[in-house]
Amino acid sequence: MNRAEKATLQLRAVKVLRMLKQTRTYDELAETTGLSAGDLNRYVNGHVLPGPERARVLLAETGLETLAAELDTRLVVDRDGYVDNSSLVFDQSFLDLVAPAVAEAFAFEQPSVVLTAATDGITLGAAMARYFDAQIAYAKQSKETAVEEFIEARSRLESGIELTYYLPASALSSGQRVLVVDDLIRSGETQELLLDIAAFADATVVGVFTLIAVGTDGIDTVRERIDAPVNSLTTIV
Repeated sequence: MNRAEKATLQLRAVKVLRMLKQTRTYDELAETTGLSAGDLNRYVNGHVLPGPERARVLLAETGLETLAAELDTRLVVDRDGYVDNSSLVFDQSFLDLVAPAVAEAFAFEQPSVVLTAATDGITLGAAMARYFDAQIAYAKQSKETAVEEFIEARSRLESGIELTYYLPASALSSGQRVLVVDDLIRSGETQELLLDIAAFADATVVGVFTLIAVGTDGIDTVRERIDAPVNSLTTIV
């Protein structure tokens, strides 16, 4: 790890601590993190930075658990099982904290492209792409008027509805490493179409991540497709 990477890791850990401090006392934060209130005070106020290993633990363990808990408090699920996650996908500052915590916890290989589906996946995709310094590509259910060539993936759902996603052919190239992200996974059908797009482009999928998994069927389906990490920040049973 070079000096710039080390500093970036340390600053990201401080951002997570500052977010946690908004709703906790230093004593409560000490109980959550296992660090002393005095050290936490110095980190939060910018007097010193946590060491690289401590910063990594804060992101991968404390940060991930706390962000998942924060996500759970914001979710709204109605009586029919529909999930309202608008308070999450519209909160870019929250998603910007999720990206480094997820990357540290799940050890995704460095992608060259983050691939997602329009529209709700775009804000998370942007956060992940920014963290990894990668390009972002998003597939849509309609063709761009000015684009001539597309990668197309199509599937007929159990309901009989045909679902099709289109990605401009120039957005993904053979040999690129792709991280597939989305806001939510239920059956895995959307994510499978994104995997199909990556396969058609002869790209390598290095992982799949979603904020929310509704049940485990979708996650299990995707795990059968690829030999790479497949994870969600939280699961609704």
